[in-house]
Amino acid sequence: MALFNFTRRTAIRLRVGPARVNPLMTSRRPFSSFLVTPKELSESLSHNSPSKISTSPRIIPLCASWFLPNDPAGRTGIDVFRKQRIPGARFFDLDAIKDNESPYPHMLPRADVFAKGMTDLGIGQLDEIIVYDSAELGIFSAPRVAWTLKVFGHESVHILNNFRLWVEQGLPTESGDLTPPPPASSDYPVPARDAAKVVSFEQVKEVAKDHGKEGSEGVQILDARSNGRWAGTEPEPRPGLSSGHIPGSISVPVPDLLDPETKALLPGGELRKVFQKKGVDLNRPIISSCGTGVTAAIIDVALAEAGLGHGHNRRLYDGSWTEWAQRATEADGLIKKTT
Repeated sequence: MALFNFTRRTAIRLRVGPARVNPLMTSRRPFSSFLVTPKELSESLSHNSPSKISTSPRIIPLCASWFLPNDPAGRTGIDVFRKQRIPGARFFDLDAIKDNESPYPHMLPRADVFAKGMTDLGIGQLDEIIVYDSAELGIFSAPRVAWTLKVFGHESVHILNNFRLWVEQGLPTESGDLTPPPPASSDYPVPARDAAKVVSFEQVKEVAKDHGKEGSEGVQILDARSNGRWAGTEPEPRPGLSSGHIPGSISVPVPDLLDPETKALLPGGELRKVFQKKGVDLNRPIISSCGTGVTAAIIDVALAEAGLGHGHNRRLYDGSWTEWAQRATEADGLIKKTT
């Protein structure tokens, strides 16, 4: 048997109690919810000026801007960070803090690599992190970085909803080259990785093979790519990669979860209606997937905001379609296309 069975035994394994919480992360926090508005962040930053005598956790904006490799304008995350950012923000490079030994992009880094990345950014274990995206994309890669922090036990993390609104509301920004960030009081400790938030190719393969079989508990796979890529009628952004979808997966394109003008995540009630309209069973375990594991995290955040599924009933397929399309084939029935 696989590590765990996503059919009869999945419900049992996915409904165990939540992962242990680091007691260092349970102190009072300045934000009441996971999503933070520009006004809330601005006000909190104004009352959180660095001080040698302050014992309050620092509030650190963390830019997670990232663009697809086929971006028409050739934009990169570091370029837009230099162009315009929240004052004092740090830049989390998704193309650097990752598993550099994996053939697939953006796979979770080893715990020691993550800890070094956080240390290099001057981030401490008790710091309150507000992850945000570029103004151009609104909400895109910030949920992935926030999810990564949570996988490695940094519970004091939030997402700004969003930087486009921050800019439109005339809140302060700065620009220019990077300067070394002020260090934390100590190096970031090497954390444990919460395996309950992640699924592997083998585990998703088991779900796909059991799809439609009598007696299956029916774990759901939600795909954040465009409907055309999911259906197999549009090409993937990475040359040579087949489009299509995992058997039984449901197409939930990211734009369906965002406000069309501001690109902010929709309110919880509207998100719930989106998922219900797409036939998502709110009582069954869910795996989120996408192209490389980045925008799958948007689905995970949207589910949480809609009040759907307990955290331990939601997992993310780290390798997502880039891994799936290189290890599965149409011939073995593991890549489906809609004609």
